Amino acid sequence: MPTREVMIEMGFSSAHALRGYQGKCENTHGHNYRVEVYVRGERLNHIGLLIDFKDLKAATKKVVDYLDHKNINELPPFDKELNPSAEEMAGFFFHEVSRDINDDRVQVYKVRVWETDTCAATYSID
Repeated sequence: MPTREVMIEMGFSSAHALRGYQGKCENTHGHNYRVEVYVRGERLNHIGLLIDFKDLKAATKKVVDYLDHKNINELPPFDKELNPSAEEMAGFFFHEVSRDINDDRVQVYKVRVWETDTCAATYSID
């Protein structure tokens, strides 16, 4: 059966500092992040959609709103548990959005977080 894929992209601005890093990024600094969230599935719904873009955007926006215009180092789980790297943020988005989106037809399978126009980290499952 063919697999369908849907992706949305959203932006936000936040500050962070990488704990344990030796260099400029150990200091608090900001990024204009972009996040891409990919979902896939084999079956479309009764009107021919894998997922409504509006629903995927809403689930992603909840996470974006949590991080936007804040110091990520002050927000759980990045305050103690996780270093706020692009890699950890991609995993955070993946798990948070999956809670709202995944069902028997569709699942989040990849999230990419861009720190700059040329640097991104991806979290994905097979």
